Amino acid sequence: MAHPSSYNRQSHAHGQLVVAGQQNAPLEQYRQNEQPYPYFPQQDMSDDGGQSIDFYKYLRVLTKYRWLIVGITFTSLLLAAGLTMLMTPIFRATVSIQIDRETANIVKVDGIQPDENQASPEFFQTQYEILASRTLAEKVVTTLNLTSDSAFTVKTNSMVGLLKNSIFGGATKDAPEEVADEETKVRKSAEKLASMILLAPVRGSRIVKISIDSQNPELAQRIANGMAETYIADSLDRKFQATSYARKFLEDRLQQLKQRLEESEKQLVAYAEEQGIISLSDNKNLSATDLEAINIRLAEARSERVKKELLWKQAELTNGFGLKEILASPAIQENRKIRAQLSAQYQQKLAVFKPAFPEMVQIRNQIKELDRQVETEISAIKQSIEASYLAARDEEENLLAQLEGTKTEVVDQRNKSIKYNIIQREVDTNRTLYDGLLQRYKEIGIAGGVGTNNISVVDSAAKPIFPRSPNLLLNLALALAAGLLLGGLTAVMLDFLDDSFKSPDDIEREIGLSVIGIVPKPKAGSNIEDELLDPRSALSEAYRSLRTGLQFATSTGLPRTLLVTSSKPSEGKTTTTISLARSLANIGLNVLLIDGDLRNASVHKRMKQSNEVGLSNYLSGAKMPEEIVQLTDTKGLVLITSGPLPPNPAELLNGPAMVSLLSLATESFDIVLVDGPPVMGLADAPIISTTVQSTLLIVAANETRRSVVKIALKRLHYARANVIGAILNKFDVKETGYGYGYGYGEYDYHSYGTTPALPSAKG
Repeated sequence: MAHPSSYNRQSHAHGQLVVAGQQNAPLEQYRQNEQPYPYFPQQDMSDDGGQSIDFYKYLRVLTKYRWLIVGITFTSLLLAAGLTMLMTPIFRATVSIQIDRETANIVKVDGIQPDENQASPEFFQTQYEILASRTLAEKVVTTLNLTSDSAFTVKTNSMVGLLKNSIFGGATKDAPEEVADEETKVRKSAEKLASMILLAPVRGSRIVKISIDSQNPELAQRIANGMAETYIADSLDRKFQATSYARKFLEDRLQQLKQRLEESEKQLVAYAEEQGIISLSDNKNLSATDLEAINIRLAEARSERVKKELLWKQAELTNGFGLKEILASPAIQENRKIRAQLSAQYQQKLAVFKPAFPEMVQIRNQIKELDRQVETEISAIKQSIEASYLAARDEEENLLAQLEGTKTEVVDQRNKSIKYNIIQREVDTNRTLYDGLLQRYKEIGIAGGVGTNNISVVDSAAKPIFPRSPNLLLNLALALAAGLLLGGLTAVMLDFLDDSFKSPDDIEREIGLSVIGIVPKPKAGSNIEDELLDPRSALSEAYRSLRTGLQFATSTGLPRTLLVTSSKPSEGKTTTTISLARSLANIGLNVLLIDGDLRNASVHKRMKQSNEVGLSNYLSGAKMPEEIVQLTDTKGLVLITSGPLPPNPAELLNGPAMVSLLSLATESFDIVLVDGPPVMGLADAPIISTTVQSTLLIVAANETRRSVVKIALKRLHYARANVIGAILNKFDVKETGYGYGYGYGEYDYHSYGTTPALPSAKG
């Protein structure tokens, strides 16, 4: 010490009584503000601020584990690229078809199926279901003969599939299978084809795109075009089938009505023959008609003759179909109907054949023959008109002769016509039904024979050049996103599982101690001694800041005796104690550094001093205080090493000698620093903490678990130690993030190199 002779005289003069008298006074003085029980603040979860998301915290986590995130992302990219290269390329061929609501109305004939609302979505949804149906897929398989196509039935295995099969065993899923019969082949091929079809209706239009995915581009093109063609043919077939069913139904009904009509007509004719009734077309018998005609023509005989004469003259001057009699002729109507059919057939085939084609020439000749027959029929009608005129003239002359002969006959015919009229009405009813069904039958036959369709191909499928999948850029983008997400989640999870202290806020929040100083982690590859010798280094600045913080750690200023300890070894307590002692000595204080770790002493090694005698010698009574002190290279700094390691450190430290040594040391030194052992597993540190005024706890950032520190702090509090604060050691600003890089020499920038005024050590 500074005056070892004086210290020796005091020890011998007062003996143990002096030591005992000096023990309690300083202890009672600096224990006035100590906490008798450990205090760990609880977080107030009702506070909205505690529940808010700390984005800066997650930013610090991502910054800390940035290389882990980069590694996971890079691995994800490599896996995505590798798997993409191993995947089998898939080609897509697309054909566009147009689905119209109605077909072209070539003949104005009502269809079989009822009309639907054009704006109704059911029609198009029905067509989509037909396109995706199993029946249509089977027709495509049969039409294209896909069951015998090796490109369709045998699928080339990808590297991923081969690897999967090699791991899990068994035959590959895509290998061709032995099937029992052709029907099973078609069914399985249809199921496979259905999985290759992709329908994509174009929004706001009547266009539907049919896409086929396959490993073979030629096969994809062929199936896509075959799909459209088969769908169109199937639509026509369904229309023909509906027409065929309707025609068959009408044929059966027509046959029944025809039989009924024939039976009623036979009954009418038989009754007429039996009763001698001759019926006219207006449902009147001949006698009544003759009487009525005679009565009328007697008054209008001359007018009728003039009328017939005018009609005959008109017939002579008219060509073509100008007369009503010509248009009403059944022969001419039938002729025109056949001619219309031939003309429609000619126009239909004109889209395929040229006019000079033999079949086209034959149709034209038939049309000409029909025209000739019409001319002949017109001539015959004109002759009939002439004959009618002559008959009218003769009739006028014979009316008076016939009048008397028909009166008696008319009366007799009226009595016989009652039953005749009943049978006639039945005949007319049957004929009306028969004619209506016959007309509908003919219309359906015409509509069914028209080969138009409401579905057409817009763009045929072209052979795909580039594969649709795998998409390397897309897979890499997804892998990048997945890698970043997985890396971020891994970083957050590791940070959550990491129970160590990472920032000063963690210490203050978890264990309720004030952070007196923050010591940064030495630079990679640098020597800690070299950094401490550099006054401008971060370590030097940190210890100067720690020195300044100690001046305000207690109500009386700088603690007179201070124990520096940690919860476990290798947290940097020895380095901190030595550096703090040198920093205090550099500002002119008399500092005594005691190596109180009697189990693993290291201060003498760090300061390059002899450890032959030391604290253990004094505590065991073998040496006096002046015999164990050593001067150091730092002015004002005196060292007491641990000495030889004893077998019972706790017993030596628990004796009165340690208290006496500290009491005497405070009379000669401004501050006494004790480098104590770790708290966990040993009783040494709690024992020493009861002999010093204050205790300082060292916590290694990102190393020391919180549970360990809490247990160590509880042990110190149970020993009634005055823990004034903690030091966060080995703090890495780059890993933790921004916001904690303060305090390194913060209070020393204006006082560097000078000695501040400190409270007197002796009062």
